[in-house]
Amino acid sequence: MMETSDFYYELPPEKIAQRPKHPRDSSRLLVLNRSRKEITHHIFRELPQFLHPGDTLVLNETKVVPARLHARKIPTGGKAEILLLKRLKPQTWEALVGGKGLKPGRRLDIEGGAEAEIIQDLGRSRRLIYFSQPIMPMLEQIGEMPLPPYIHKPLQSADEYQTVFAHYPGSSAAPTAGLHFTPELLNRIEANGVHIITITLHVGLDTFAPVKELNPSQHKIHTEWCHVTQEAADAINAAHAAGGRIIAVGTTTTRTLESAAQAATSPNIAAPIDGPTDLFILPGYKFQAVDAMITNFHLPCSTLLMLVSSFAGRERILQTYEIAKQMNYRFYSFGDAMLIL
Repeated sequence: MMETSDFYYELPPEKIAQRPKHPRDSSRLLVLNRSRKEITHHIFRELPQFLHPGDTLVLNETKVVPARLHARKIPTGGKAEILLLKRLKPQTWEALVGGKGLKPGRRLDIEGGAEAEIIQDLGRSRRLIYFSQPIMPMLEQIGEMPLPPYIHKPLQSADEYQTVFAHYPGSSAAPTAGLHFTPELLNRIEANGVHIITITLHVGLDTFAPVKELNPSQHKIHTEWCHVTQEAADAINAAHAAGGRIIAVGTTTTRTLESAAQAATSPNIAAPIDGPTDLFILPGYKFQAVDAMITNFHLPCSTLLMLVSSFAGRERILQTYEIAKQMNYRFYSFGDAMLIL
């Protein structure tokens, strides 16, 4: 039986990247070729040499919402913190909360000009919160970017935690594989005859949470909203029919494309979709849409490491991670990248 501990590895804290690389495409790129069983080492700006005319590069154009809010309890004035996860209605959100006594009925004064009330306890630190007015339009002024807890240095600019192609607000975390791209690099890729298309998946924090069940198949992965347009599905299907590779930028894009594949009918490999996906990719999964993947180095025992292991093999991925550690690659959200061919 597969166990969650099968996806564990040791990582010294000093290998966790605390700052993004500048420029973005100066990060390192480990290339893992599955058929050749070969690993080579490069700089991310060298990516175009691994892409061929007729390939299709798929980007997730979600945009991170500055979803961390500071608040005071009414009437005591005690501090509280809210991390918005998912908008259910214009004034109702699912959120994580920090602070004592945050039970249903507790009212909060949001720093920056709004009030809120906790209306339901969803377990652990999750709450359903009702705001006195739609909060989304206010977030750019009153919210902070929700950096992962393993990043201890503040951003110099909020843009550091956004991809250059971010467009649709809705994510609680960045699709980090996309952080390595610059507009110039994307132009070079496209000039070489590679098609670039976009999909959207709004990333939730549960994506990065370690799996705590002994058997990972018993882990409940939370749904995330994704969207593949008819135009994008048509482009993917045409590229596949012509023999081009579909290259997913990130696990979020991979999850979206494979969700679209589940809705497709042969000979197509993608169908338009618009709604939640709860697809949990574990070893043994047969990939239908994705031929190659660009990804970062992920947390031990996370669903993301399990997805990448499903694509390239668990033992091979863990061996590759050990090599990356020996070669001083930078790990996690602001870390270096890996191309799996």
